[in-house]
Amino acid sequence: MHALRPLLRKSLFNLFAATLACAALLAPRAASAEALLLIEADSGKVLQADNATIPWYPASVTKIMTAYVTLKAVKDGRLTLDTLLTVSPTAASQSPSKMGFRPGTQVTVDNALKMMMVKSANDMAVVLAEGVGGSIDGFSAMMNDTAKKLGMTQTSYVNPNGLPADGQITSARDLGILARSFLRDLPEYEYFVHIPAIRFGKRITGNFNKLIGRYPGADGFKTGFICASGYNLVASATRNGRRLIAVVLGANSGTARAVKAAQLLERGFAQDNLTWLRPSLGTVDNLVPVDASPPNLRDEMCGPNRKRPASDDDDALIAANGGATGSASATGGEAQVTFFTAGLQPPLMKASELMASAPAAVEPVLVYTGPTRTGTALIAAVAADADQQAASKPRGKKSRVAKKPDAADKPRDASKDAGKDSKTAAAKPDAKQADGKSAAKPAAAKPAGAKHAAAKPDAAKPAEKPVAGGDQAAKPAKPKAATKPAAAAKPANNS
Repeated sequence: MHALRPLLRKSLFNLFAATLACAALLAPRAASAEALLLIEADSGKVLQADNATIPWYPASVTKIMTAYVTLKAVKDGRLTLDTLLTVSPTAASQSPSKMGFRPGTQVTVDNALKMMMVKSANDMAVVLAEGVGGSIDGFSAMMNDTAKKLGMTQTSYVNPNGLPADGQITSARDLGILARSFLRDLPEYEYFVHIPAIRFGKRITGNFNKLIGRYPGADGFKTGFICASGYNLVASATRNGRRLIAVVLGANSGTARAVKAAQLLERGFAQDNLTWLRPSLGTVDNLVPVDASPPNLRDEMCGPNRKRPASDDDDALIAANGGATGSASATGGEAQVTFFTAGLQPPLMKASELMASAPAAVEPVLVYTGPTRTGTALIAAVAADADQQAASKPRGKKSRVAKKPDAADKPRDASKDAGKDSKTAAAKPDAKQADGKSAAKPAAAKPAGAKHAAAKPDAAKPAEKPVAGGDQAAKPAKPKAATKPAAAAKPANNS
């Protein structure tokens, strides 16, 4: 027996060492794992929680709190939805996504909220912050005070829009608490969190939350993205009078976060009558916070190995890539949106297919600058904003076009137009290529006439270079696109 003790000690030591090694290997993965949370809106009951109390960078889901504080001020009578606010130089200088208004432009609280919640406009968040709190710092203090009152113990704010800042921290738990508080305290204003699209002048911008108009019953809330946080989404949906809130933090694409949220919601609805089968996880307020630093996903989201630039307006749908983009991590395999549980109902289409489908057709909500208007005055205001867009278009190099180009189409369009110009140039007596056959060749063959003719349209080409660095790149206009105003501004670094 005494002879076995050294062997036993050695075995226990080796087991302990192996356990420590495994913990060391798994720790980085845990730190960079996604955070998921599913709760009932009314009761706060937790239906699923994975890393829900790990601190996280909120990005633009910050704007849920910005809207909450602003609308509480409206409800308390400190200002109204018709109150005019002025775009300051500080607001105008914010990074995209933004409306891009010049300093001195005036906008109502109502329109600023709609622009902020749908387009995720960082400049409008600052306009609201300065209008309600006097300054970014003053409003941030109001945000932090509100978070404390709501029980958001893991949250701190330093700005109203979620642009990168070390002190801007939250958690899935706290976001669940905030979403519940918004629905409970501001039911008369909840339409701000599920507007499907806005129209400013001739520019139409759809909600970055892909569940709106696609997932049955989707009715909130807000997306967010910065490189450090990954793709975040707070979403809600209602079915048979029961409302659920899903939080997804750190997904690898805009579509992946929507797929994950849809699956969380669907799983929760399927469990409606089977909750007795699952152990109770308590309420969201009782989840125990984790004392840690938020994971930084910058290299993963925006590093050199990423195949395409990342932004909050991520249109790289799973279906467009044959199910490759985010499908495995988003779904753990392609599960159906409706889960078979005790034969509840037949399955719907796959979650990725649902998110790749076109949203339901809706009339976009009109937004505009200046005071509140109705009737013919509203029509005139919308027309004036459209004229302003057209007038600012010639500054092209700095303007950003929102409609995503089809990369495959650009060379064809350019060569087609250049080809026409080459024929015209070749027809002149002083053209270098007198031979009719050579003149008929496409511009891609480098005829001198085509090169000269394309020089003027190529003023848009400098905008092509940033494509490799992010979605901030402008869509290069076709050679004749100067007469056609842009549809919408493309975000450079949506938060």
